[in-house]
Amino acid sequence: MITSLQNEKVKVAKALQTSAKFRRKEGKTVLEGTRLVRDALLAGHVPDFVMTQESFHDAQISGLLLKSHVKPLLVDDAVLAHISDTEHPQGIVAVFPLPQVKLPAGLNRILILDSIRDPGNLGTILRTAGAAGVGAVLLSPTCVDPYNPKVVRAGMGAHFRVPVAQFSWEHIQEACRHCAIYIASGDGQTLYDAVDWRSAWALIIGSEAHGVGDEALQLAQARIRIPMAAETESLNAAVAAGVILFEAAKHVVKP
Repeated sequence: MITSLQNEKVKVAKALQTSAKFRRKEGKTVLEGTRLVRDALLAGHVPDFVMTQESFHDAQISGLLLKSHVKPLLVDDAVLAHISDTEHPQGIVAVFPLPQVKLPAGLNRILILDSIRDPGNLGTILRTAGAAGVGAVLLSPTCVDPYNPKVVRAGMGAHFRVPVAQFSWEHIQEACRHCAIYIASGDGQTLYDAVDWRSAWALIIGSEAHGVGDEALQLAQARIRIPMAAETESLNAAVAAGVILFEAAKHVVKP
């Protein structure tokens, strides 16, 4: 059993939890809790290592780890609390390689996020995008790190169900070259439910505090809006994304 905070794997897990720069350098991230670890394993991802409390037991996770030839490392409560980013650890922490994002061919439903800096907000949007059948989520360089622990927890496994990538604006433009590109904006001339969502599209959602940047404005071909009561200034970005994405999902052409 690992009891020392100076153990190399303990130090790696702690650094991955606290430093986006270290995550990018190592190409790894930390998942904690039964649901997130199970989702990653079911999606075919193999962890570098897994740490569990002696009392932890989940038959499905144990079976998946056995198939992956990964043996969990037992740690004491103090070690798990040290590397956990939650107030009440669930008994399991796993270090995984970052998913290698390959955008699907013929991508035609893209969500672009610009300057979403709140981790909980970003995670909620990713979870919503997965539920609404979005093909990929592209993040501008000014968004929070998508593998920030709070983003991962709020995403509830969306990182392993939807391609998520943080790209330059040039790369985003290239990925959307076959799509009609819309910006959600309070001053949009077109209502969100009047858009032809049957065609290939990309939707840009910006921060409710600062809106979208110049690069997004230059990329967009039209502005769309959600009608609101006159005294309402704006919607939370995650709420706006949910309203529009589920409207678009109603128009997906079934094969």
